[in-house]
Amino acid sequence: MAKKIKMPPNYLDLIPFKNESLSWSYDDNKAVVDIENKSLYNKIAQVLFKKPRISHISLDKYGTVVWESIDGKNSISDIIHIMEESFPEERERMLDRVVTFAAILERNGFIHK
Repeated sequence: MAKKIKMPPNYLDLIPFKNESLSWSYDDNKAVVDIENKSLYNKIAQVLFKKPRISHISLDKYGTVVWESIDGKNSISDIIHIMEESFPEERERMLDRVVTFAAILERNGFIHK
């Protein structure tokens, strides 16, 4: 009897979801994501160096379109197509741009798949 090999899903088919514990807004038509700094290091920095409890992460025009496209319905592939339509002059770079940015968002807890 052959052993079944579990294949990882195609990354482009994955559907990302925003981390619901994060709040976000717009500033000058760009998305701004608010991150609460909760770690022990951050609490010490808040007391000693007057660092803010909440960081406001401003996304650029590309990041804003990606962020808006992450709605729990669009796959990574769908988001790439949205980006290609929004920025046709950079169509050839969108696969790399979106996959890299999605990985960064996931690694930092902004999204999950």
